[in-house]
Amino acid sequence: MALPLHNQVWQLMTQSRRPVIVLPNGAGPDGYASAFALVLAASRLEKTIDIVAEEPTPSLLAFLSPPVVRPRFGALRKFVVDVDTSKTSLGELSYDLHGDTLSIYLTPKQGAWSEADVTTRTGTYKYDLILVLGASELDALGQLFLEHTDFFYRTPIINIDHTPANEQFGQVNLVDVTASSVGEVVLTLILSNKDVELDEEMSTLLMTGMIAKTKSFKTPNVTPTTLSRASQLVKHGARRAEIVDNLYRTRSVETLRLWGRALARLKKDTSVKLVWSLLTQQDFAMAGASEEALPDVIEELIHNAPEAQVVALLYEDREKHVCGLISAIKPFDSLALAAVLKPVGTRQLARVCFTDKSLPQAEAHVIKTLAERIKIHRETS
Repeated sequence: MALPLHNQVWQLMTQSRRPVIVLPNGAGPDGYASAFALVLAASRLEKTIDIVAEEPTPSLLAFLSPPVVRPRFGALRKFVVDVDTSKTSLGELSYDLHGDTLSIYLTPKQGAWSEADVTTRTGTYKYDLILVLGASELDALGQLFLEHTDFFYRTPIINIDHTPANEQFGQVNLVDVTASSVGEVVLTLILSNKDVELDEEMSTLLMTGMIAKTKSFKTPNVTPTTLSRASQLVKHGARRAEIVDNLYRTRSVETLRLWGRALARLKKDTSVKLVWSLLTQQDFAMAGASEEALPDVIEELIHNAPEAQVVALLYEDREKHVCGLISAIKPFDSLALAAVLKPVGTRQLARVCFTDKSLPQAEAHVIKTLAERIKIHRETS
């Protein structure tokens, strides 16, 4: 008889030598805070977990004293040279690096080795278990997946999510479509383990994810169960007032300036309920802000256009490439609307980039594509 899903997750984590959490592009505060809580829970079982994500930790979460998030995996496997020393033992080992060529010198204590005594192989992966949080598909992990597909296909995956679009890509799929957030799913996972005590720090992390994802419990997918679980977190010490202050009431002057520049260029197509704005590198420089402020900016665009169902923010990145953030609310799916633009991210927030278009060209292309896809969706629904 198969173990319940929560038990399967804990069993795999307990048996793992070195697990890793991988977050998708657009994971947002919910994904990151949930990952931090899971790392803390695993530490109670004396298990260390690394977190890897292409995007940096959202600056809004600085008040949580977050752990390090690695931007890449680093060296996943070692290349191993095996030498048969049964006939003669090693006397000395040295190496030289000549340009792009590495020469390894093995000197026996006596006698000699032949080619038959030497074999090579690829070692095991550094990580032996992958936990993916908040990704509907592996492609949402961006280059982390595209550059290491063999690692993902050869390593067990625990897929933790709450969206109906999830493709069930894991060996264990802890996907609760009735949950409001990844934080809510991770909470039920932690509560299922009697050896992990839900404390104030874990509760604050999980509450942060839930509040961020549900706009402080105002989104339509909030259920009585969600509120009951949030109440549990408060009983265990979750610092709700501190979370709300940091998520919604604390904004840097630089972010406010960038907001103003985006709002000044706000455009809309009322026929398809689409709103968008543009930001140049000069806007970032004049505001003194970085790209980390963009999720806050698109949130402000959403608040200032309550009638909009799809919001796009197009901007020049540091390399002068043009990228865009696309946010959509039900019944729309950001990834589906932008599918032909090769997006990454989540159904709620997708990201696209262009290396061959100016900002005006990208604006025309993206807005035309989104408007067409919105119309098709409405005609076929």
